[in-house]
Amino acid sequence: MENSATHLVVGPAEATARWRAAAAATGPDDRAAAERAVRAAYRAAGLPEPAGVRWYGSPLAAAEAALELREAGAVSVREAVRTRAWEEARRRAVEQVGAAGWAAHWALTGGELGPVTTPLADRVRNAVLDRLAPETDPGAPSDDERTARARRTTVRLALLDAVRGPHDAPWFAAFEAAGALDGAVAPLAEAARTAGWWWPYEDVVLISERPVELHRDEAGRLDRADGPALAHPDGFALYAWRGMPVPAEFLAGLADITVERIRTEENAELRRVLLEHYGYDRYLADAGAEPLHRDETGVLWRIVMPGDEPVVMVEVVNSTAEPDGTFRTYWLRVPPSTRTARAGVAWTFGIPESEYHPQRET
Repeated sequence: MENSATHLVVGPAEATARWRAAAAATGPDDRAAAERAVRAAYRAAGLPEPAGVRWYGSPLAAAEAALELREAGAVSVREAVRTRAWEEARRRAVEQVGAAGWAAHWALTGGELGPVTTPLADRVRNAVLDRLAPETDPGAPSDDERTARARRTTVRLALLDAVRGPHDAPWFAAFEAAGALDGAVAPLAEAARTAGWWWPYEDVVLISERPVELHRDEAGRLDRADGPALAHPDGFALYAWRGMPVPAEFLAGLADITVERIRTEENAELRRVLLEHYGYDRYLADAGAEPLHRDETGVLWRIVMPGDEPVVMVEVVNSTAEPDGTFRTYWLRVPPSTRTARAGVAWTFGIPESEYHPQRET
């Protein structure tokens, strides 16, 4: 099919939806299809096919193997396999949509997916880095610190050898919608649909399996309260609450949160997680909080948090009744400097208190 025809058939919305699904896909992998794809990528780059393909249960295990290969003198062919194909596909995509139209095209495709896939890829990369090359504790002997820094640099280089597969979805969506998902970039796209990250070297390819679990909130952030938000078949996992990394043991204690547990949590970010899970309204009641201000718009509450800025919230009641005749209460978090309930409600609408004059409170 000609490039222009491809561009007409596959619009930005369709391409973006397709690659959004690919980026969120979980195992099992189609190993046969993935191996065909990576071998085709080598041929498209003008390289001999790799002598072997090795599978690993996670990016952590594959990166550890890549580290060993680098230390043994293996040569990465990522630039030939991925970088050159990428540059050509991007050049053709820009030609298809026009230099002036590229920004708008990207906004409808890669710009839609990037805020979801990029943070996730960064989380995976940072977790692998920390597992394979932990940072030394402050005050460690200088020799230990130098050794740790050198190790982290080596691991970073091994991670740079990786092709990120499904986490390259923003680019694949942009290329496909522009009719440029063919040629040398086509097998890279097929590998992204069928497997996880992979490491191309002269004689061997290392492929990580996709996760078996992936849990995200409505904003696309890793999010799960009762287990790993991202889990691979070999046990590598990431835990998160609304995008914030948390220890596995921290989540295990969410079912037994108390006011005292929240008050005594030293980590300010984890304390916020505890508050969100416990519920601000419940915490206000159980902690015996007193209102700061009350007017016709609602009630302003303030929670003093040791070692952190206070949590200030406005309690408002919806003026429209629910089907059962009750009126729903909402809690709106506002800046700590807020002094009146009206100012807090006005802030949520992005206007000064003096300009907030609703005809009907909702």
